[in-house]
Amino acid sequence: MRASRNRVNRLCTSQRLWSVHSYKHGLNRKPGPPVHGDLVLRDFTAPAPNLLWLTDITEHPTAEGKLCLCAVKDACSKRIVGYSIGPRTTAGLAVNALANALALRGSVDTIVHSDRGSQFRSHAYVRALRNAQLRGSMGRVGACADNAAMESFFSLLQKNVLNRQRWQTREQLRLAIVVWIERTYHRRRRQDTLGRMTPIEFETLTRAAHAT
Repeated sequence: MRASRNRVNRLCTSQRLWSVHSYKHGLNRKPGPPVHGDLVLRDFTAPAPNLLWLTDITEHPTAEGKLCLCAVKDACSKRIVGYSIGPRTTAGLAVNALANALALRGSVDTIVHSDRGSQFRSHAYVRALRNAQLRGSMGRVGACADNAAMESFFSLLQKNVLNRQRWQTREQLRLAIVVWIERTYHRRRRQDTLGRMTPIEFETLTRAAHAT
């Protein structure tokens, strides 16, 4: 059936339908200088937990204004080991996510890979890495393949939470994100790369295997 764009828009509006799609922010910004080399080279796998963490920031609008999420993902178990949610994409958001990951995992010898966003090049974030004796790694600005594993997680979040409805308050969206990560993604969503196990199941099995 052929129809004009205006007709499709009018019919969708009358039926309260809207398209689900993702979008990028800040594509016209000039890339900042990297403060770390690329230690990953697009190999987002690890033989055991706590050898490689991936981190990035996404944001989504609400009627009160945007809400931002910085997440840290373990490349082996796919678990989100730390995250921070706030109204702005600041260096503090990235530092808090890293601190929450360290609070869960303890002292670890880990590579932490990110893009070259200003939050991950900030003095506060670089100092947090150094104080925790973590090794920083950076891909390129605008090259989503350089942090594809985090882009994949954010795509799932976009489809399953962010674009499901129009969010009225930041607190409403914040709660929905936390519930989806902790209840659905960690404990219910089985992943082919984990042998059809959830991240929590995979980590439990891995710890048991190392203990024997």
